[in-house]
Amino acid sequence: GKGILHRAITVFIFNDKKEILLTRRSELKKLWPLSWDTSCSTHVFPGETYEQAGERRLPEELGFFCKLKYLFKFIYQAEFGKLGSENEMCALLVGDYAGKVPFNPKEISECKWISLEDLRKSIDEADNTPWLKAAFLEYSKYAK
Repeated sequence: GKGILHRAITVFIFNDKKEILLTRRSELKKLWPLSWDTSCSTHVFPGETYEQAGERRLPEELGFFCKLKYLFKFIYQAEFGKLGSENEMCALLVGDYAGKVPFNPKEISECKWISLEDLRKSIDEADNTPWLKAAFLEYSKYAK
């Protein structure tokens, strides 16, 4: 159905050129396989802060660690055909990193750095996850 509302995080990692790291989800993912995603996303465990969830997940998905800063929360709901849906109260976290990204191929099929302007131009493309769209639109309002 519509899914049960639950806590999640999504992360924007910025490099020294102020570009955002985007990741393409692995083909093994049940929901939105091979779609472009934020730098990192996960569900929050009971008793875990948003920052702890993000800092736990970064090394698992991206193979590196950096400190993350909480910016804000947003709620979105999206269905993926009849396979499932997401209904999340999602915190956007940001961090800085400019090194190599030795990502986990079970989670991510590829990654790229993209300017804010190029992401703005391509945000409505069908191969972007709904939470990438929601997070970027909220971030665009926040960053003004």
